[in-house]
Amino acid sequence: MKRLRRYIVAGILVWLPLGLTILLLRFAIGLMDRSLLLLPPQYRPEALLGFHIPGLGAVLTIVLLLLTGVLAANFVGRAFVGGWESLMDRIPVVRSIYSAAKNFAEIVFSDSSHAFKNVLLVEYPRKGIYSLAFQTSSQLGEVQGRTGEEVVGCFVPTTPNPTSGFIIIVPKKDVTVLDMDVDEALRMIISLGVVIPGWRGGPTGELPFENSSAEQLSERSSERD
Repeated sequence: MKRLRRYIVAGILVWLPLGLTILLLRFAIGLMDRSLLLLPPQYRPEALLGFHIPGLGAVLTIVLLLLTGVLAANFVGRAFVGGWESLMDRIPVVRSIYSAAKNFAEIVFSDSSHAFKNVLLVEYPRKGIYSLAFQTSSQLGEVQGRTGEEVVGCFVPTTPNPTSGFIIIVPKKDVTVLDMDVDEALRMIISLGVVIPGWRGGPTGELPFENSSAEQLSERSSERD
């Protein structure tokens, strides 16, 4: 029974990630395919070709994003975006949601050298307890002047939803810069700390937390039984 359970667990560990990946890709492609509804019915692919081709909406979405970016980057586009944001700012409930989403998008997708530049390890919420954080800024103006020391702006995300969190100001001397990438840290946060990125900066140059195979994980599960 233990061997049978080990094989079943190994099969689950192979098929579950694959199934979830396929479902998420189908959901994303289906969502982007809805952009085809922007076209007049007579010009939609199923009307012209007689059948539906999945993924054409993704192409149209990319084209729309490129065109929007080109228009927003010129003088007329900037004026239009400024007027749109001014309108959003006048609506009581909408302005809070819109401004929060806009600020977060600017931080994540910004080309600034300081936006989410490093993954940090800070002692938060108290000394002796460590949390992952992202560096958001290092030039803090008045905050740095009033504290009298060099400080770093940090964003401490919550788990499993890293889009919410806390902004804390930490002295630079109390911050440890980690070797892991921002993407690796996000995967660790979203997985509740289950997915640990490998570290090649150890004394031996090996990965102290190597990713286990499905068979190894199922063997550990049977050993616990």
